[in-house]
Amino acid sequence: MKQALMDDTEDVSLDFGNEEELAFRKAKVRHPLATFFHLFFRVSAIVTYVCCDWFSRSFVGCFVTVLLLLSFDFWSVKNVTGRLMVGLRWWNQIDEDGKSHWIFEARKVSPSGTAATEAEARIFWLGLIICPMIWTVFFFSTLFSLKLKWLALVIAGISLQAANLYGYILCKMGGESDISKVTASFLSQTVFQTACPSDFQKPGLEGLEIHKC
Repeated sequence: MKQALMDDTEDVSLDFGNEEELAFRKAKVRHPLATFFHLFFRVSAIVTYVCCDWFSRSFVGCFVTVLLLLSFDFWSVKNVTGRLMVGLRWWNQIDEDGKSHWIFEARKVSPSGTAATEAEARIFWLGLIICPMIWTVFFFSTLFSLKLKWLALVIAGISLQAANLYGYILCKMGGESDISKVTASFLSQTVFQTACPSDFQKPGLEGLEIHKC
């Protein structure tokens, strides 16, 4: 009887590591500075564009300010915040034959490392998706109101932010070249993560993965 009780209690182990890691990923923002600047430049560009007539009557000054904010946003999102917040990076290069190649990097975290948090990933993708939509609204409002002098700036805003969105969607999907399949897969995955965040876990990642197409 005593031996049976010992057998019942010997192999009992409690592992709270996964639960602690999941709770950490949900609750923490590991890169507050990167998260701040991920939204700061793009939101500042939108606010400046909307309110520039209240602050200044100089069209050139407003145009240059918004364009600089958009440029800072494009560079920081492409090179810094994407790498820190979601472990992704992309760029486009021209080879010796003049052909364009998309290069995608995905940082894979070892089991001892700390993965990107869900809060950071959610902020990253929401900011990346919503702001180009706002600039698209500005495009149609500019056309309908016949404020054509702002059209070039609005097109620049759409182009710069849509380029980052397109690059990161391809990067997240592993460089899949069919944009319709990429978009459908990305949207379905995003909806699933939003509806069931506790049931969705990213697979274990190790090393650095690079895709080229």
